[in-house]
Amino acid sequence: MSISPNIKLPIDSLYQEFKSAIKDHHLVVESDTGSGKSTRLPLWCAEPDENGKKQRVLVVEPRRVACLALASYVGELAESYSVASRLSKSILPINVGHAIRFDSSVDEHTDIAFVTPGVALRWLSMDSDDEKAGLACFDTVIIDEFHERRWDTDLLLALLKKCGKHRLIITSATIDGARLNSYLSDYNRFNSKRLLAQGKMFHVELTYQSTNSQQLPEAFNLEQKVKAAVTYLLSQTSGDVLVFLPGKREILSCMQACQSLIQGKPSADVGMANIDLVALHGAISPIEQQALLATALIQRVIFSTNIAETSLTIPGVSAVVDSGLERRTHQRNGRTVLSLARISKASSEQRKGRAGRTQAGLCVRLWGEHAPLEAISPPEFQREELVEPMLAAACSGVRLDELEFVDTINPKSLVIAESRLLAMGAIDQLGKVTAHGRKLFPLPIDTQFAHLISAMPDDECTELMVDLAAAISVPQRLYQQPCAEYDVKSLHDWEPLGCDAFTLIKLVRGSAVDFLNIEHNAIKEARKLACHIRQALGLPKLNRAVMLDRKSEALRNRWLLAVIKALPELAFVRRIKRVQALGNGFSEVQIGRDSRFTPELRDLSGKEAAIAAVVFDQHSIAGKGVKQTLNLGSVMAPISTQLICQAGLGEDRLAQTKELSGTHKVLIERVYAGRVIDLRVEKATGEQAIDAIVRSIIQGRELPGIGERLAADVAAWNIWYALGKSREFDCKVNQPLVLDVYLKDKLVELGVEGFEDLCMLEAEDLLFDGIPDWQREEFDQLYPALVQLPELKLQVTYEPKRKRVMLDYINGGRKQGPKRWELPRWVGWKIQYRKASRIVDVK
Repeated sequence: MSISPNIKLPIDSLYQEFKSAIKDHHLVVESDTGSGKSTRLPLWCAEPDENGKKQRVLVVEPRRVACLALASYVGELAESYSVASRLSKSILPINVGHAIRFDSSVDEHTDIAFVTPGVALRWLSMDSDDEKAGLACFDTVIIDEFHERRWDTDLLLALLKKCGKHRLIITSATIDGARLNSYLSDYNRFNSKRLLAQGKMFHVELTYQSTNSQQLPEAFNLEQKVKAAVTYLLSQTSGDVLVFLPGKREILSCMQACQSLIQGKPSADVGMANIDLVALHGAISPIEQQALLATALIQRVIFSTNIAETSLTIPGVSAVVDSGLERRTHQRNGRTVLSLARISKASSEQRKGRAGRTQAGLCVRLWGEHAPLEAISPPEFQREELVEPMLAAACSGVRLDELEFVDTINPKSLVIAESRLLAMGAIDQLGKVTAHGRKLFPLPIDTQFAHLISAMPDDECTELMVDLAAAISVPQRLYQQPCAEYDVKSLHDWEPLGCDAFTLIKLVRGSAVDFLNIEHNAIKEARKLACHIRQALGLPKLNRAVMLDRKSEALRNRWLLAVIKALPELAFVRRIKRVQALGNGFSEVQIGRDSRFTPELRDLSGKEAAIAAVVFDQHSIAGKGVKQTLNLGSVMAPISTQLICQAGLGEDRLAQTKELSGTHKVLIERVYAGRVIDLRVEKATGEQAIDAIVRSIIQGRELPGIGERLAADVAAWNIWYALGKSREFDCKVNQPLVLDVYLKDKLVELGVEGFEDLCMLEAEDLLFDGIPDWQREEFDQLYPALVQLPELKLQVTYEPKRKRVMLDYINGGRKQGPKRWELPRWVGWKIQYRKASRIVDVK
């Protein structure tokens, strides 16, 4: 029998066709927003089969808010409408549960389980031989709102298709049903069938605000555009108004702009009495979420991210304002970049549908009617890094590149992800998950932080890493930087190192401060996450954690040293000329405005500021041009350069200095990311000794005169060789030479290992057979390397293939260039004079 409430929904027309098709097909169900897909289909799938056995159904919802809301609502429906077995006619209650991060009501008696994709992936990675574990105990898997094309839902679908143990149902109002139907048709020996339910519940009247029909959505003057649209809609409807905005920042600014609508006396012409402005985004508390999903007593204007775009019915909404914008990730130069983007046509239809779920509605779009929006948003698999998807696939026993996806994956992103997981030791060379990788995957945080947690040398360092990872992993910042001078000083006194990491850890561990604008909901969630990870790892409870103070410096250094050793790429040093930029030899970060790491050369106390930092968190945005990516460091921990040296990072090189002459000792520079981070004096040995001897000879400190002679001989030989004259004689040397390279090779050939060996050499031992002696004097006159004219000294470069001589200015007070008659004959050569960037022909 059909399970349906008294209200008839568009999806109900598909009941008989659905029940018939599900027996032998996988299904792609398409129907308009508000048609009842998310609430009806799970109940239909849970009905007993022909043998009277209830079917267990897993419903995958992309967002936690929707997961909880749907589980609650479908649970109420299940209590009101029980299912009668076709055979026994007995009443069988349907049990509905949910499973999200930190919260699960699912057990062996649950018939319908609403879960997030992350939970579903972890269940899928469990032992497949256990029929009562993970996904093995479910008969049907429904992936709802598939049009969002998140990487976890795409991966889940690909893994389910490969394992072939479940009946699949894919639902959405705006997906390419034909292509998805074709994708599923060869799955598990069953074809896929496409079902469509026509018609919306209520009509939505659509208006475009821009007078330019081609105008694309844009952020310029967004607050005033939103205010105008809200003002209009409040005059047209007594229902709630839902405003779609790209992020929390725009939500706060638009709410501020609309404050005048509810301040003072109500306006008689638009009737704006008793209006409440509320925000809806991922960082609000569960209590605030529940209040939003309940029927309100007064009219509301709800400013929301695209969290309200799918699966979530806010009662009372009769009007929508659509900015046409969202914050979306995409790949740029091998990095995942977060930037403001225009939504697709499919998303705009989803948003419009929010206004017609419970009554006839209105929708105002802030762009032009014929703006060229893309049809659908690209899937996350094509927009983001693949480290987490690759590890999740490996934990299910599959290589990511072996899976068949609805859309192709960028091969470059696969290579990057594999190299990072190999560096972490999470997978082996065959792409199979390691024991270390299995430890990382269940932790409900980013793979990088999971790796850092597992790499800590002791419990104290592990606790620090757990608490920091929890603080960074919540979607909202725990605090806002103070602006008042007194509060800035108070923060510095409370945490004097300017360390974002310690600031966050101290807040998670419960330090009470009144000089910070604290986000209490974010801290509460971070503490909950920290407690969960601590419990999973057998660490002390959060309330027993060590309170950090000035005496914790040794612990902090030990912890950060372990971090650098585990992930060396997190260590950055300031650029020499651009102190607001730091590099690690591979990438560069700018100091973000949310970081306490000072962009100045001195800190608040007047001390010299740190030139190095561990960058725990950064986000990338699009820079200038079409290729530039700007990386902003948001969680930075100042460190000494000695800590980088202690971690074994950087390379040694011989310092370019004339010091230490006669001591047979050398000055060694430690260089990291192009900056010298350490200097030390030591006895010259090995290759460094040879380099030091070469430099000493060239500079004339050892074997005086031989360096100058060799320099002249090498310069002359290279001209001789360039002119092709070496082929006219049987010369031992038959290639151009570089002075220091030649001299180094010669010393090694002669068996020199240190300065003490130079006493056994004669100057002539280092010379080479180049230009024949009987031709050298004449050659130097015809082809000099330097030309000295009155008040003008020139460097000469010969280009035989182009038959060109280039004269470069070295020094001299002469204003005019050289004259042709002043120079060597150079018959048949074109002669040019270059000073700075100006080049002129010499005639």
